[in-house]
Amino acid sequence: MNLLKRLLQTVFVFGLIGVLILIGLYFYVKSDIPSVKVLKDVQLQTPMQVFTRDGKLINQFGEKRRIPVQIADVPEPLLNAFLATEDNRFYDHFGIDPIGIVRSFIVLVSTGQKKQGASTITMQLARNFFLTREKAYIRKVKEIFIALHIERLLSKDEILELYLNKIELGHRSFGIGAAAQVYYGKELRQLTLPQMAMIAGLPKAPSALNPIRNPTRAKARRNVVLGRMLAEKYITQAEYNDAVNAPITAKRHGAEIELYAPYISEMVRAYMVEKYGTDTAYNSGFRVYTTVDSATQAAAQQALIDNLHAYDKRHGFRGPTATYWQEDELPWQKEQIVARLQKVKAIAPLQAAVVTAIEEQSASVLLRTGETINLDWSAMHWARAYINEKRQGRAPKTAAEIIKPGMQIWVRNVDEKWRLSQLPQPSSALVSLDPQSGQIKALVGGYSFQQSQYNRAVQAKRQVGSNIKPFIYSAALESNYTLATIINDAPINHWDKSLGIAWRPKNSPDVYSGPIRIRRALAQSKNVVSVRLMRGVGLEKTADHILKFGFQDEDVVRSESLALGSAALTPIEMARGMSSFANGGHLIEPYFIERMTDSFGNELGTASPLRVCDEIELETDPYICAPRIISEKNAFLVADALKSAIWGGGSWRHKTGWTGTGWRAQALKRKDLAGKTGTTNNAVDTWFTGFNRNVLTTIWVGFDDASKPLGRATYNSNLGKQQIVGGEAGATAAQPAWVQYMRQALKHEPLAPIDPPPGLVSVRIDLKTGLLSEKNDFTSRFEYFERGTAPTKYVLDSGGSTPFEDSLPATEELF
Repeated sequence: MNLLKRLLQTVFVFGLIGVLILIGLYFYVKSDIPSVKVLKDVQLQTPMQVFTRDGKLINQFGEKRRIPVQIADVPEPLLNAFLATEDNRFYDHFGIDPIGIVRSFIVLVSTGQKKQGASTITMQLARNFFLTREKAYIRKVKEIFIALHIERLLSKDEILELYLNKIELGHRSFGIGAAAQVYYGKELRQLTLPQMAMIAGLPKAPSALNPIRNPTRAKARRNVVLGRMLAEKYITQAEYNDAVNAPITAKRHGAEIELYAPYISEMVRAYMVEKYGTDTAYNSGFRVYTTVDSATQAAAQQALIDNLHAYDKRHGFRGPTATYWQEDELPWQKEQIVARLQKVKAIAPLQAAVVTAIEEQSASVLLRTGETINLDWSAMHWARAYINEKRQGRAPKTAAEIIKPGMQIWVRNVDEKWRLSQLPQPSSALVSLDPQSGQIKALVGGYSFQQSQYNRAVQAKRQVGSNIKPFIYSAALESNYTLATIINDAPINHWDKSLGIAWRPKNSPDVYSGPIRIRRALAQSKNVVSVRLMRGVGLEKTADHILKFGFQDEDVVRSESLALGSAALTPIEMARGMSSFANGGHLIEPYFIERMTDSFGNELGTASPLRVCDEIELETDPYICAPRIISEKNAFLVADALKSAIWGGGSWRHKTGWTGTGWRAQALKRKDLAGKTGTTNNAVDTWFTGFNRNVLTTIWVGFDDASKPLGRATYNSNLGKQQIVGGEAGATAAQPAWVQYMRQALKHEPLAPIDPPPGLVSVRIDLKTGLLSEKNDFTSRFEYFERGTAPTKYVLDSGGSTPFEDSLPATEELF
């Protein structure tokens, strides 16, 4: 009895000591135990993804790849693989597994080594979220207390879901959703049993056991997982036999970028970082949907690239980027060439290649992939030698005049055919938006984001040339000028006393028409008429009017050169300003984020841009309306005059017709389009802005070096026949990209003309004098006027005029 009593006392004392130790340990680690709020609101470090408006992934930001999944969406075999391998008694224990702890303790005593064989899924979750991976006894104690705490607060399914989304699985993938994408390029439901087993085997050693770095060890680990699944009766013997004999199919997959649109996605990244901070923006799983449509954005990128290559071809071939061997040297072996090519930084859509052999009018070329391709004469005949921006060599007749074996060149795949190419020297930008709301439909900031991350669409302030003229003419229309007003298109010779020289602005080309109507002067971009109009309105008044369109005061030079386009604006600023003519006189605000969700698709916010409103809405609810900056009548008259820049005027049959500078847009065969070219001195900057009521697009082309002109060129067509382009200008350097893009952007869009607003009249005028006309032939046309500004005299056959007697002419049309 005494022995039993002493034994019980000993057990009690040791038990009390154990309890006190546990209590002491609890208070020691209490600060590391997460609160209920932390556990219920665990933030997975999920990268930010950027999408097009129609849901195509265009970029991803964040170091950790994670695609959160819900437990209900995880295939049962994948759950079983993790349970069988990591914690088969997960649904039976209370956070710690006593049997596993005893087993781990026996191993420790017998071997003297610390091996982790007792960690449950809950304990692993505790470590991954709240602790480090150091192998220390105190960390294990903390794991136990935190695991017990987690089990008390969360359900088993909630714990397992957090674990599967948190676990590190190698190659920067965290969670099973990301692992499926990184290793197999699949969603979870598309994985095979061997692939699921492979992923389930990774938590033990994500680096050492991953199938990309070490496929042999990964296969062995996968088969261990399959063996555990067979032992626990999760799979049959037949399924096991098929799975263990399956080959390793893993390879590294990037994020499933469905449309690479780096300039617009970089704008999103910068905005999100500024709004939320880097850590929150990159790791909170934001899914940001931009305003761009995937097809429209792709068309914009292709149009810009094709246009720059077209310019480059006109100006000649600048030769190889490197030479591997000379004609008198032994050619390199294929393996040497491929190894060297794979070190060349790719610039999409160009691929580096090496010429290996040439015939009279063809060449064999080796790609970095080891594939040999053939360049026929149609792929290289354009390559006259580049001399400078104004001169090119004669048209080549043989391949040997262009390239030689050993030369490293660029090639580009166009319409499934390889062509000799080169990296374009000029830059370009495109902005397309909805002038009614400011929604950006497409945006491209340069030829290649890999080459330059400088976003010219929103960062490059360049002189706008004649793209300024619609704003000059808008100011004139507010100062009692009309589209029928006659201005003298004649040279200006203005002596500047302060400089001691004469200022002689010239038309481009240097041709003058004498007395000319304002409509035609704008359509044909008459420089001297623009100067005379600004003088008539007043420099300060004109500049103040131009500032209404959202431009910065420091960018609008207050000198007469303003009439010729000395103002420096970004393409997006130009697109915003021009939108006022398309939307009836309102100043919209361009925006590029449509909506945003969390990683599970829950809505976090949608765009609410100021929109174009009618006059009643403007008065009753101005907070949702874009402000009016010019009258609807003024906006319409400018837009209608810009239609003439495309379609011209007069009668071709009677040889009295004339063309506008934007006539190339006639190729689209849409009478709802208006537009304006722009070219600065020496063609340093070239522009085209064109629109209908629903789509407005601005294109800029020029060198990043603002002192370098685009020059003059000829180009070869039909396999060698030379055609003269002459000096580059907005119509030749920028407008072709606009036409190509708008052909796709408007492909399925109905006509959207800008309708005349109330308060206008339309009367027939004489084309020569701008006076009223009774004729119905090629010498006259209907013209729009604000009520009260129409001419009051008729032109006479003799060239004189007669007083206007009636209140309105009989041919008047009212709107």
